[in-house]
Amino acid sequence: MNGWTDGYVADIAYMAGYYPPQSPHHLAVACLLGNMAPPDLSEGAALTYLELGCGQGFGALVLAASNPQWRIFALDFNPSHIAGAQAMAREAGLANIRFLEADLADVAATTAVLPEVDIVSLHGVWSWVSPAVRAGIVGLLRARLRTGGIAQVSYNALPAWQGAIGMQRLLREAGQRSPGHSDRQARAGAALLGEAMAAGALHIATSPLAAALLKKIDDMPPAYLAHEFMNAHWSPAFHADVAADLAAAKLDFVASANLLENFRELTLSEAQRALLDRLDDPAMVELLKDMCLERALRNDVFVRGGVRLDPVRRNAALGEVVLALRGQPARFRYETDVPVGEAAMAPEFYRPIVEALGQRPHAVRDLLALPGLRGRRDNPAELVGMLIGSGQAIPVAARAVSANAGDAAADRRFNALTLRRLVRPDQLNVGLALADSRLGNGISLRALHVFMHVRLQESGGRAMPARWAEELLPQADGEERARLAALLEREIEEADPLWRLRRDIGH
Repeated sequence: MNGWTDGYVADIAYMAGYYPPQSPHHLAVACLLGNMAPPDLSEGAALTYLELGCGQGFGALVLAASNPQWRIFALDFNPSHIAGAQAMAREAGLANIRFLEADLADVAATTAVLPEVDIVSLHGVWSWVSPAVRAGIVGLLRARLRTGGIAQVSYNALPAWQGAIGMQRLLREAGQRSPGHSDRQARAGAALLGEAMAAGALHIATSPLAAALLKKIDDMPPAYLAHEFMNAHWSPAFHADVAADLAAAKLDFVASANLLENFRELTLSEAQRALLDRLDDPAMVELLKDMCLERALRNDVFVRGGVRLDPVRRNAALGEVVLALRGQPARFRYETDVPVGEAAMAPEFYRPIVEALGQRPHAVRDLLALPGLRGRRDNPAELVGMLIGSGQAIPVAARAVSANAGDAAADRRFNALTLRRLVRPDQLNVGLALADSRLGNGISLRALHVFMHVRLQESGGRAMPARWAEELLPQADGEERARLAALLEREIEEADPLWRLRRDIGH
């Protein structure tokens, strides 16, 4: 690798992706679950958002297209990433986003081009960059994150990665001795890992995390495999060490962006909870939790001088959160897997809520006031945590409760561009997203669903599965296209209520 990369993979581009925990609406909920006041996301509020290590910038573009009133900044050190992201922003006509090529180790140069920001997101950066870059990140947060602002930081966590550190080292060392770009090298290293596993290599065969990764490593996209494992400074971290580093920027840990992890009764046994109840040092609490959980990736939310909320104010703020349902009400799962087993959502309480959300987004206070609920109406944290944490709802802008709110111009342009640039016939299961200015959020969807949504908008809501199948599989025979047409027809009938609603109101 040449000098400017500082050991980071730069010879192949990272994948385009959208990660819901980076959304300000999601991070605001995490703050509330941690009894902390979030930044102002009310209608008309001027929010400034910064993503560090944005890759191809797809997530930042989704947020910009969904929120024309926000200012979005996105930084990456790879000029090819930034050039591609800038081109997408121009083609989509997004004037509220700025992409910057920047070396995060050079704090003075980076901060000189940035305003103060309300939210900073670092997804998949901290554990993969050099100590100099991590120090630069801390310096940037100290210089540019506003008082009361929040930072989201995800990283590979210890001790969960303890038994798999050797696995990564073997993959990288073997890969570096193979020809080709980083993606081919990563595949070569993964092949050796599989052989070592079959041969009974002790520190691979006895590591649950290594064994779990190897089971699915062949299905990992080459770009992901390379960017995950081929970096010279790959380094899992203890939460206490990350928190200590960020304390230099006056940041305090608030909560996990993986919302269910904020509920001890869902993640820890009774005996484990009793141990935690004896501790009042947040660093010790998180260390003990990490000793109890298989938490390979931490997704932490920090705040710079936040305002603590008492239970009354917190519950009132949670009541203002607006939720939108993911999936058809008839397919709602009333049980979800959690570390201590399975958490049940009582149908006599949740079914009326799910049915209401199947019609349109609702504020939590209105959901808890629905007639016919049998259960506690004074616990908005549980409702929000379970619906979002199980992946069956997302938090959205307050304007989403009005069917006519939102300016569709920016999101429609961006979604059509996503279809042209990123949807490929041979990669219809790749995860992408739709931008939605009414929701103020992205909707995570497979590439196939992005295609269907854009085509439905263009046709005024008229489904044409046979024509679409021919478009997606122009070289296939009639039987294969017929199978795809039948799949498209089923998918339309079972479509996510969010993008069906957007189609129905002509958004």
